[in-house]
Amino acid sequence: MTLNNQDKIDSPLDQLEAIESLAPPPPDPEMMLTLLSSSNKKERMLAARAFCDLSEERAIPYLLDLIQDVCPLVRVSAAYALGRNPHPDAVPILIDTLAQDWNGYVRKGIVWALGNCGDRTSVAPLIHALKNDISAVRLWSASSLANIAKVHYDEIIISLPPLIEALRGDLVPAVRSNSAWAIGQLARELPSNVVYATAIDALIEALVEDPDFGVKEDAKAALLKVGDAHALQMIEDLELEGLI
Repeated sequence: MTLNNQDKIDSPLDQLEAIESLAPPPPDPEMMLTLLSSSNKKERMLAARAFCDLSEERAIPYLLDLIQDVCPLVRVSAAYALGRNPHPDAVPILIDTLAQDWNGYVRKGIVWALGNCGDRTSVAPLIHALKNDISAVRLWSASSLANIAKVHYDEIIISLPPLIEALRGDLVPAVRSNSAWAIGQLARELPSNVVYATAIDALIEALVEDPDFGVKEDAKAALLKVGDAHALQMIEDLELEGLI
């Protein structure tokens, strides 16, 4: 049988609205600002989460209060919202909370926020977290160190040794992978000196010796982005020999 009526073969799905038109509208900043000081913890959490997507300077004083809220879910949301809305006033409060908060998810959000704030005073507490905290916090501490230190030579010099230590010795592959990425980011900002050579050697060592394939790949990607001639030649040789 020949089908010659186009209406009969059109799918009912063709009549649906575009996906974009079905998406919920963005939260109303004015309403969310009001809810930040609500007595209802669910409303405070909802409002703090909204400012993980919204940029609004008026929210910062409220978020600085919420980072010390009794509810850890509110504190987590406030931490990420402060990372989305970085401000110099947030840095000392975030650092103090990082040292005191018992909740690992809150501390994870805080180290991410500190990385976005980009303040040099965060380097020392982030190094401490990289060395001593739980794996999720160590992972993001490595990334945040790279975000902060790469614009300050002195902080690069301070940050590279603990990052190299984490790359060589952390028991969690994801932490080693993020450390490899961070070392690569910092090495790109260095002149060709002893510190630079140490960073490249650490990445080569991870590429050759790390037992985790993902860490090897991240070390390789970091070396390729740095573009060090010796490292690129070594990668080519290892690939020809089938060793990586």
